[in-house]
Amino acid sequence: MNVEQARFNMIEQQIRPWDVLDQGVLSLLSLVKREDFVPAAHKALAFMDTEIPLPNGGHMLAPRVEARLLQELKVARHEKVLEVGTGSGYMAALLGHKAQSVISLERDAQQARLAADSLKRAGVMNVKVIEADGSQGLPSEAPFDVILLSGSVAEVPQALLDQLKPGGRLAAIVGELPMMYATLYTRESGGVRSQVLFDTVAPRLAGFAQPSSFSF
Repeated sequence: MNVEQARFNMIEQQIRPWDVLDQGVLSLLSLVKREDFVPAAHKALAFMDTEIPLPNGGHMLAPRVEARLLQELKVARHEKVLEVGTGSGYMAALLGHKAQSVISLERDAQQARLAADSLKRAGVMNVKVIEADGSQGLPSEAPFDVILLSGSVAEVPQALLDQLKPGGRLAAIVGELPMMYATLYTRESGGVRSQVLFDTVAPRLAGFAQPSSFSF
């Protein structure tokens, strides 16, 4: 496989047509080597329009979803970011190139170690991976300018929204199969405003509450 050609095709055929037009984001996708974060057994899938399985049940999101979320969050160099669901560490690496600092929470110990090792090899030094259940965020380090949930949830816990700074943004994929919505939450003076960005589906983040079901 011609890796650079495959990367170019991913950006031009999958990501740009999905309304990812921010040149800073597109350039970053060329710079950060996605294949270096993909498990060896799935290297052939590195640039395909699909989720990639990780050890112990995790997943990398599809490239176009990662890129679109990154674009919509508009992360700035002075900002402090919290990611919930480190997975492979690839999204944390992208965030690290945009932000001042990133804390990424991963509940699976093995995956947290693998991600931290991949980030170190990639030279991303402003990302800290912590083994923790991220469903309640990280109050000890709050508030954050940006919070990203790298997977889907039934609903965003209020505890996470409470950890946003004024003007802070949180992005998550919210809902139930067969329809979920990538949603951007922004903390404003009057409360938190939500905006649906696009329809998609994504694997569940572990540790988040599911909506109660009713039986009759």
